[in-house]
Amino acid sequence: MNIKDRMLKYESTYSEYACKETDAIHLKNFEEDIRPSYFRDIDRIIYSLSYTRYIDKTQVFSGESNDNISKRMVHVQFVSKIARTIGRALNLNEDLIEAIALGHDLGHVPFGHTGEAILNELSLKYDNTYFNHNVQSARLLMDVENNGLGSNLTLQTLDGILCHNGEFVMGEYRPRIKTKEEFLKEYNDCYIDKDAIKRLVPMTLEGCVVRISDVIAYVGRDIEDAIRLGRFNRNSIPENIREVLGDNNRVIINNIILDIIENSINKPYIKMSDKVYNALRDLKQFNYDNIYSKANTKAMIDEYKLMFNTLFEIYMEELNDEDYESDIYKVFLNKMSNEYKTSTNNARKVIDYIAGMTDNYFINQFNENKKRIKVR
Repeated sequence: MNIKDRMLKYESTYSEYACKETDAIHLKNFEEDIRPSYFRDIDRIIYSLSYTRYIDKTQVFSGESNDNISKRMVHVQFVSKIARTIGRALNLNEDLIEAIALGHDLGHVPFGHTGEAILNELSLKYDNTYFNHNVQSARLLMDVENNGLGSNLTLQTLDGILCHNGEFVMGEYRPRIKTKEEFLKEYNDCYIDKDAIKRLVPMTLEGCVVRISDVIAYVGRDIEDAIRLGRFNRNSIPENIREVLGDNNRVIINNIILDIIENSINKPYIKMSDKVYNALRDLKQFNYDNIYSKANTKAMIDEYKLMFNTLFEIYMEELNDEDYESDIYKVFLNKMSNEYKTSTNNARKVIDYIAGMTDNYFINQFNENKKRIKVR
């Protein structure tokens, strides 16, 4: 038995609905090694520059001095662990699950969903396309990482990342088989059709597991962060939610995971009971009303808009003027392949550059460029 076969021995325990090594599809040819395809995807994600930058990206709360508040890196690890727990209980492909989970939020921009909404406005203004972090996550791995050559991940991993959006909670998740062409159409539609992301469904059961695990990972943890910051107390959680899911992150995670496993064993779908689904939906709404809609003040949002708009205009000017001494060239474009530079318009180059920034780098760029504006 060769090494790769030894690494695939665990496939004999898989459910009939799990994604196998023989199912793996690649967008480009590649040189095989001892690693199974989805295992290799994990390596290419965790060694990417985008993965390194998770460490300083907002989850929900920006600008807080409390080091115990979640950053994007922590959230991604929670999603991976929760999804692999469900996947192991259902005898699914844990390598594929981990790859999707670790890569799902690579496309998040500075200041989380608030920054994403602002960058979407700029994308519509300058490029006539919509910006969504899940689409950008897939784009990074297909076209931006590896100096603009992409990481050549499996279609199953890319699809799971594209379709991960945990904002749209469902009581049941059924995978939809896709060809390479169907995946690319869905991906491209997201840029021109505002509602396209709402229609995305993963092509694998593993992708469905990550999608619901994204929700499980943040609903309870965001409550713990909000309580830690004094936004409300635990008794503020409605009683009907507490009775079904609990009132702390550990219990909430445990109850939802057990319910999913119980309702999904040996099934071609991932399902919650009606009771748990309704409680989770209500908890998401509670979080929106008491956390997400209040995480940033109007003054903070106005400041973010000023920063995004200012930097976008400066970078566009520098590209149009071919200012090779500017940071967008020295830090980003000079390292990119000719294929990337010739196939990407200036607006999309700016979007890729800004979307990839950590919060601190973004702030520093604004402060440095603000000085230059004053000099002018």
